[in-house]
Amino acid sequence: QVQLAESGGGLVQSGESLRLSCAASGSIFGIYPMGWYRQAPGKERELVADITSGGSTNYGDSVKGRFTISRVNAKNTVYLQLNSLKPEDTAVYYCNIRLRARTLWGQGTQVTVSS
Repeated sequence: QVQLAESGGGLVQSGESLRLSCAASGSIFGIYPMGWYRQAPGKERELVADITSGGSTNYGDSVKGRFTISRVNAKNTVYLQLNSLKPEDTAVYYCNIRLRARTLWGQGTQVTVSS
């Protein structure tokens, strides 16, 4: 059974940085696309960034130039570096992994940015 474990969220001030991590464990045979999404109160879940098995990346418009997604395949881990944080970045951040038969989600980690 595959599980995702996120870490690194917290409370920061506007302009500061955070680094989120998401480690996949269990019976993973292969390297799969992974990504980060976020959901703010009262809003729909939205793409933050995703990364293919080969390292190609894609970002949501609101985070381009500020956030960076990366991965270490040997550790089945994906990272999200959040720089120049803004209050509107406040949300629960979820990672996912797109396996052949299904997409799995982590439990989420809270990021709160104060002004």
